[in-house]
Amino acid sequence: MSWKIGVDGGGTKTECILVDPSGSVVARHTAPGCSPSLVGAARAQVIAADALRALRAWHPSAEVSATLLCMAGSRSTWREFGQGLTGFGKLTTVDDSVPVLELATRGGPGLVIHAGTGSFVAARTPDGEVHYAGGIGWRFGDEGSGYDLGRRAIARALLELQGWAAPSGLGALVRERTGHSTAATVAGHFYGDPATNNGVAALAPDVLRLASSGDPAAGDAVSSSVLQLLSLAVSVTGQLFPGKLPDSFHAGVSGHILNHAFAHHVLESRAPFPLARITEPPIEGVRLLLARLPG
Repeated sequence: MSWKIGVDGGGTKTECILVDPSGSVVARHTAPGCSPSLVGAARAQVIAADALRALRAWHPSAEVSATLLCMAGSRSTWREFGQGLTGFGKLTTVDDSVPVLELATRGGPGLVIHAGTGSFVAARTPDGEVHYAGGIGWRFGDEGSGYDLGRRAIARALLELQGWAAPSGLGALVRERTGHSTAATVAGHFYGDPATNNGVAALAPDVLRLASSGDPAAGDAVSSSVLQLLSLAVSVTGQLFPGKLPDSFHAGVSGHILNHAFAHHVLESRAPFPLARITEPPIEGVRLLLARLPG
């Protein structure tokens, strides 16, 4: 095994590892997020290039035979980026969902359901082909994500302020967070915020806390959100694995939302297959993928 580099580039951070010929991780570097949809394609490529150069600086004489880019955003953007790199060996580009899929299935057939800032379902069929579902962004979907939990909390709070829903912890949470006490001013707060997706998603930890403490409205919000994501996963499974699931099939959940005790219990109670908790960081999935990468 030769020297290899792996990159997990998402919206929150860009994490890189350098692996020596024995398979050991000998250097790591973490940089800001490089999702093109959040920072733009040009800036995303600059962040990734700087991160790779910083990683190589740990062992500048190492001859790297392969680099694996597991990146958020358009694959064409990252293929173009790879064409401009020299000294990084053979470039392979995959979606940033693949490392967590690897953690769930260890190269075999199965799927992973992920929810954090965004959400998606990734699956691998027995022939090794990887499939991706969801992940269409906070404007159009991402059920089970931090944004979706926050959105549902705000929707409930607005109905409470209009007088159409009974008071709940969600209404109190939204009023406290915004400093407003009418439906119009609360709505205006979020509609007027240029970074509204971040502000809405920031409510998710408290929505989960309220659900765990027994608040019915919060419990309904979390349950409805994560079960909608589970429904997508079940649909994907039915289409990719018609009939009986293979004995080697594994399914997992990843991300801080689905690994939360309340959300995970909801999923376990309704899932038609066992769901393992994936708590290892995605970069560990990158390391596993590098071990199976030729070179």
